[in-house]
Amino acid sequence: MTEDLVAHATQQTASVVELAQELIRRPSRGGIDEYGPVLTVLEDWLAGRGVPHRRLYDDDDQLVGLLVEIAGGRPGPWWTLDACLDTASFGDDTAWTFSPTSGDVQEGWLLGRGSADSKLAASMFCHIAADLQAQAADLRGGLAVLLDVDEHTGHFGGARAYLGDPQAHHPAGVMIGYPGMDEVVVGGRGLWRATIAVHAPSGHSGSSRKVTSAITRAARLVQLLDAADLPGSPEQGGFPLPPKVSVTAFHGGQGFSVSPDRVDLNLDIRTTPSFDAQDAETLLRKAIAELDAELPGPQDIDVDIVESWPPFQLQPDEQPAAALIQAAASLGVSVRSKVAGPSNIGNLLAGEGEIPTTAGFGVPYEGLHGIDERAHLAELPTVHAIYHQTVLRLLDAP
Repeated sequence: MTEDLVAHATQQTASVVELAQELIRRPSRGGIDEYGPVLTVLEDWLAGRGVPHRRLYDDDDQLVGLLVEIAGGRPGPWWTLDACLDTASFGDDTAWTFSPTSGDVQEGWLLGRGSADSKLAASMFCHIAADLQAQAADLRGGLAVLLDVDEHTGHFGGARAYLGDPQAHHPAGVMIGYPGMDEVVVGGRGLWRATIAVHAPSGHSGSSRKVTSAITRAARLVQLLDAADLPGSPEQGGFPLPPKVSVTAFHGGQGFSVSPDRVDLNLDIRTTPSFDAQDAETLLRKAIAELDAELPGPQDIDVDIVESWPPFQLQPDEQPAAALIQAAASLGVSVRSKVAGPSNIGNLLAGEGEIPTTAGFGVPYEGLHGIDERAHLAELPTVHAIYHQTVLRLLDAP
């Protein structure tokens, strides 16, 4: 079966690339471009092959994704392939050596924004779904392909709409088609994010009266957070990364002659199984109490919790990671499992549905989220065959 899948994937390479090219040539920058044009390309392709699909909308009736569903003829769990169709922005497009919406193939590379993250994967997954449609009666459970157009905004609107859709089957596991052929991401630190407003009396910077400004108080709070005592690594249970505290924004003041009465901070804390969201909030509250004792302010510091996702980690024998790694090994591809420092959609899925998720297996790439994004095509048939074989194993295909 392995050799047949590789041969089949090789035969489909031209079609996968052609569809990806059409997607790249429809700009779909998160929060900037309209998503209808890029989704229409896939909808026309899927409709032409009789593959069932439907659009997903959020609670505000905004378009956030496309869902493909292939129902098997036998009862069993559903599995999901996921790829985003929205992209990072172009940045300085004059710094690119080719158009960000090129879609051309040069010297074995597919060029343009989204080639790596993740329009090539979206095309590949749709081809796999079309193949499964022909043998659906023999499959156990079903396959969904989620194509999110609200991922790079950080909202993950497509995933949220999918999980909240009463018509959709709850997935037993998800595989995200991020690029990179050396590793399969099987976990990630969680996150706890808050905005903080630090207050102090305002005043003239030249006043003879000494006043502790909001900038001074906020700067001291940053020092206290930077010096906070955190657990080390590795943790019991095998989680390989420690928690981390980062102040990522500091805003306040204007001009030179006035000491501001407010400074706003953004705080990002990466959590782990032994240092969770409650621990993150406790750390912040402790730092605030120390600040108030040392440099009292005129009112309480405001804390607004923005987002909280739990950490997650799949075990080596847990699906769908085990099937993906085994499929890679059967084709001679050695893949390391990795727990990532940054969070990803797997954290959202873990928090909202305890859904095991993999990420980060795809073709080699360059320029991800930067200039001259491109994806290497020589490895595409192998990656395609690995995902196809993984899905067939999970769906217990005969």
